[in-house]
Amino acid sequence: MEERIIVSEERMPWLLERLCFLFLERHVHPEAVAVVALQPRGVAFGRAWMRTLERHIPGRLPDFGFLDITFHRDDYRKREELGIPSETHMPFIVENRPVLLLDDVLYTGRSVRAGLDAILSYGRPSSIELMVLVERRFSREMPIQPDYVGERVDALSSEKVRVLWEPQPRVILYQTMDLKKPPL
Repeated sequence: MEERIIVSEERMPWLLERLCFLFLERHVHPEAVAVVALQPRGVAFGRAWMRTLERHIPGRLPDFGFLDITFHRDDYRKREELGIPSETHMPFIVENRPVLLLDDVLYTGRSVRAGLDAILSYGRPSSIELMVLVERRFSREMPIQPDYVGERVDALSSEKVRVLWEPQPRVILYQTMDLKKPPL
């Protein structure tokens, strides 16, 4: 399986910094925002982003939590394997607060839609923004667009985008064996 590095280890800190500055341009009071990372893969991105943000606004960090979306997915009962939920950690209220959802890769928009459903279980936010590390363009099934994007990628349906944090952070694109026909 041939891999192509989209975001290198050297470039990853730069993307995280840029996403922090974009967020701070819009939010004069960042501590008022509730940051919610979508399980499972958005949590590593969320933690890395929060560490970067802390260097710029020590003592004024937003609340940070993570949310499992397993039972909110529209394909939950249609999957062959049993969905095993991840941990949810939401030690704050989202009612009437701005919420920033974080996920690593935006592809079809289905995970984000599930995240929107799940977040409403914790209250009604005043607004919801979406931050993604990687946006796969031209593949949306849901009318969802991110407010903050680290990197935009054009990929074939037979290619997979994966964000890896260990042993060094990077984003790779690789060919899968699943060569489904594109929809007509």
